[in-house]
Amino acid sequence: MPDGPAPADPPVLCVLGELVVDLLPVPEAGAGPEGTAPQYVARPGGNALNVAVAAGRLGTPVRLLARLGAGPLAPALRRHAELSGVDPAGFVPATQPVSLAVVGLGPDGSPDYGFHVAGAADWQWTDEELARVLPARPGIVHVGSISSWTAPGCEAIARLVERLHGSALVSVDPNIRPMLADGPPARLLGNTGAAVRERLERLLARADVVKVSAEDLTWLEPATTDLDDAARRWAERGPALVLLTDGSAPLRVARPGRALLHRAPPRVTVADTVGAGDSLAAGLFAGLLDTGVADRAALEALSDDDLLRLVDDAALVAALNCTRVGADPPTRAELDAARAGGAAVR
Repeated sequence: MPDGPAPADPPVLCVLGELVVDLLPVPEAGAGPEGTAPQYVARPGGNALNVAVAAGRLGTPVRLLARLGAGPLAPALRRHAELSGVDPAGFVPATQPVSLAVVGLGPDGSPDYGFHVAGAADWQWTDEELARVLPARPGIVHVGSISSWTAPGCEAIARLVERLHGSALVSVDPNIRPMLADGPPARLLGNTGAAVRERLERLLARADVVKVSAEDLTWLEPATTDLDDAARRWAERGPALVLLTDGSAPLRVARPGRALLHRAPPRVTVADTVGAGDSLAAGLFAGLLDTGVADRAALEALSDDDLLRLVDDAALVAALNCTRVGADPPTRAELDAARAGGAAVR
């Protein structure tokens, strides 16, 4: 019989959010003789699923907290997570439908979305459901995207974040989808711009880490003209770390009381950018947990050099994802190969 106490379980990355099936166009398949029958391939997606899958492929202990909707698309979502090493204990079976996004791609690979989400499973969280699926030792809890600012489930998510504040690193990514946050489609979900901003403020007030895109920031603060200034201001609102992404432009890395840092992402041949921000977040979380950062004090103690090494790895994870169609993040082996000078990065 071994002596001494059993080793403690490692802290777990918990990703809380929606499951979405992305219908991606297949340009080479054409649209039929009349041009009225475009072809699509159904791929698992959604901010939370993408982050969890990317972290799982990097070997990070990760549990996805998600309401798994009914219908024929649901088993593929669960299987996609499991194949990437995601702990399925966070799934809650639901009777509502799975969320669906029809994706169009611009000339630069940037996505345009049409959502079919009214009455979907993702927005129906209860306090009891969340308490049941939360692991015993959450190290980082990541929330964001549509489920974090759509009622009624967003209220349960906000209460969970408030309870966890101070005991786990809380990460927030607004991941705004304007048509679902304001305007006619948003009304089907009960959302307005004012309500979404108010709900996000409640989460951001308890956030230790914030990842926000320039596009999201300007939607939240339409008067924004200086992204450097915005990153600094957001860091002074309470988070220990703010990552402001801006497409292929340099990342802005902001911490309260410290100089603003810029980091250029790797250059790659882009297939599309679906899931890039989610992969970046997962890469950051994997790096933090790998280095033993699972609370705010440890995050604040990171030197700029150590933090930038983690940010560089996270940006490389995102870049590798962009070399493939859809949200398809790299494995740990692929990341190691690219870091060593693989051909995908130039």
